[in-house]
Amino acid sequence: MDVVLAGVAVVVGLAGLVFGADRFVFGASSLARRLGVSPLLVGMLIVGFGTSAPEMLVSAVASVEGSGGIALGNVVGSNITNIALVLGVSAVIKPIGLHRDIVRRELPVVIGITTLAALLLIDGALTQIDGGVLIALLIVFLIRTIRTGRAAEEVEDKDKEPAVGYGRATLWLVIGLALLMASSQGVVWGASTIARILEVSDLVIGLTIVAIGTSLPELAATAAAAFRGEHEMAIGNVLGSNVFNLLAVLPFPALLDPGELEPGLLERDYAVMAALTVLLLVFSFGYGKQGRINRVEGGVFILIYVGYLTMLVISASGA
Repeated sequence: MDVVLAGVAVVVGLAGLVFGADRFVFGASSLARRLGVSPLLVGMLIVGFGTSAPEMLVSAVASVEGSGGIALGNVVGSNITNIALVLGVSAVIKPIGLHRDIVRRELPVVIGITTLAALLLIDGALTQIDGGVLIALLIVFLIRTIRTGRAAEEVEDKDKEPAVGYGRATLWLVIGLALLMASSQGVVWGASTIARILEVSDLVIGLTIVAIGTSLPELAATAAAAFRGEHEMAIGNVLGSNVFNLLAVLPFPALLDPGELEPGLLERDYAVMAALTVLLLVFSFGYGKQGRINRVEGGVFILIYVGYLTMLVISASGA
């Protein structure tokens, strides 16, 4: 009976993710046009922050309970998943076009933040001072993003008429986000239950289902945005989510449960995350005004993610 209920939860959850993501992106893009701001700004702030809510919740609870290592692993693991799996799957579904400004202006900022966070962790510990520095960087990032987003003049977006008004756009945004959160929880619970019934180890469940589960909102929203042709919102969601994970989620363990880092975290996991961020920059270069992440490059990201999970499983089983 449990396996039937779990199966229903997975199916209903996936359906909710698809519908919720479509409505969330629709509301966000309509709101962006109504406000006259770049979809990239909405993708990085509203969508990026909203879909990072699961990571924030998990990290906050873990830090309060004295499990800062789980919170830190969640940040790094989610960022790896966002680029390698979320962006990879989205690009395979439909190649993601990138405006030259995103490559020249936004990606270097993300790489810079990734580097600065690494410098804070290079001493092998996460301290409350590090948390304060990250929060200060978050404030600077928010101010900078809002200013550049409002200054950006996207002619193609100005020519499009907003599909709905402020009220309906905001309503769909909220409903879509709520569906994403609830549906992702349903999928994670259902899949975890099935895995335990099949006697799959907790380690494999944690490395796959739980890790992917907190990134399901990003996956659904990014794939929906790419499918609807909202390329700036798709890439903005991934970049924004990764920045929020580093600057808004990482301060939780730093302030609430400071201490030494888990062995190998910086050299292995953080290094993979940084390498993927640089690879994203390389893949994003185009020869004209428009670059893009094509299906082959998306496939490369997916293969890297599979290889990374395989490495984790082998490493853990050999420990």
